[in-house]
Amino acid sequence: MARIAHAGFIHETNTFAPMKTTWDDFSRPGFFPGLLQGQAVIEKLTGVNIGIGGFVEEVQPLGYELIPIAWSFAETAAHVTEDAFERMSALIIEGLTTNMPYDAVYLCLHGAMVTEHLEDAEGELIRRVREVIGMEIPLVASLDLHSNTTEAMLTLTDGLVACRTYPHEDMAATGRRAAHFLHNILVGSKPAKARRALPFLIPLTGQCTMMQPTQGVYKKLEELEQTPGVQLISFTPGFPAADIRDCGPVVVAYGDDQASADGAVDALYNYIVAREKEFQVPFQSPEDAVQKAIDSNAPKPTVLADVQDNSGAGATSDTTGLLRAMVRLQADDCVLGIMVDPEVAQAAHDAGEGAEIQVSLGGKVFTEGDPPFEGKFKIEKLGDGKITCTGPHYGGLKAQLGPMALLRIGGVRVVVSTHRMQAADQALFRHLGIEPAEEKILGLKSTVHFRADFDPIAEEILVVKAPGAFIDQPETLPYKNLRPGVRVCPGGREHTV
Repeated sequence: MARIAHAGFIHETNTFAPMKTTWDDFSRPGFFPGLLQGQAVIEKLTGVNIGIGGFVEEVQPLGYELIPIAWSFAETAAHVTEDAFERMSALIIEGLTTNMPYDAVYLCLHGAMVTEHLEDAEGELIRRVREVIGMEIPLVASLDLHSNTTEAMLTLTDGLVACRTYPHEDMAATGRRAAHFLHNILVGSKPAKARRALPFLIPLTGQCTMMQPTQGVYKKLEELEQTPGVQLISFTPGFPAADIRDCGPVVVAYGDDQASADGAVDALYNYIVAREKEFQVPFQSPEDAVQKAIDSNAPKPTVLADVQDNSGAGATSDTTGLLRAMVRLQADDCVLGIMVDPEVAQAAHDAGEGAEIQVSLGGKVFTEGDPPFEGKFKIEKLGDGKITCTGPHYGGLKAQLGPMALLRIGGVRVVVSTHRMQAADQALFRHLGIEPAEEKILGLKSTVHFRADFDPIAEEILVVKAPGAFIDQPETLPYKNLRPGVRVCPGGREHTV
């Protein structure tokens, strides 16, 4: 029986964010279960929409012996500390060394991790794994759609299998595809491979696969995979909030021979470049968006996406720009979430349901945005933050967000939590007694992932440009390490050193 070792280490790094990512962020439970080792990896992640969960489900019926090593995840923030990277890497390397030999290795990665001491953290982790297992043993990794996929990552693996949906409804499916690809290598041979980086950055709002042009890119990708000789293609639009040399979109392909791999990469590359300017998405000011939502007579909610204060992209989820507009314009039947403020959440629990508290809400971590919102709020509902997610993106996850509270000021209600999680699942609101479909206005601190669960109940979605630590306009970011010649937005100016 062939033996497959598997491990995971996941972080998407916003190098412009104000908070670094520590070992505690990886080890403690949040909306993922925290650090897992050994059989707990299989027990906790099977059935969850995450790469390693899908991989295990696909491999088990094939008769392989699975050797789970370790897995951890931390919410997007600034650089992973050197301490955190070295501790997790050591766990993986020690586990691989102790449990040898293997016939293959699978890694569940993101592809956009940057540490205090490494630009290409996944490339370095893969290099260390190769030092243990050698170059002959097949090594396949699954990647997030937002991976900044480097040459080292391609060279040191035999397969990079990336997500194809944003919102990421297919993370488990990506793990299953990685398992299938690895199985084919084990019963056959290693494929030829090719990589090509695109010459422009794509904002996250332009990467949504529910809309054009990205939707068409993945349709084209699937068509090209039907070409004789082509085994697999991955397109990673990249995570633009990473100030590293290799930030940006990449196409990789695998084929029976080098000509097949090169041909697939070139065909998809050319298709994307021809649609470059279509990747820009317009923003609205908070005031314009709120007023439009107030004026709407639609039977379904208007969703206001607070895209730049999305914790899933490294923001703090504590800015108050959209909240101020809601209160100032006297919005009614209006909910905003999730606002992260541990002090206010605890104050609400101390006061109890039905009480009123005078607090400074938000504006404590990201101080370059609007200041804290000063006001008297009524405490409508309290929660413990233990939530089982039900939507397509987070479905199956058991979040632990700490003490939560539903606060009201006028016609505006605010969901406040202790720990960060983007508002991409309706269960986060139902936890505090809110049925999202019954609201007139939903303010969601999320960039795109919310669309998976909220698009079916929304009349209209407006993209709001309010302050936040995730800037979804790459042309405004002060890149220092990005390679020269890359256009910092679709159709925009080239980056110069």
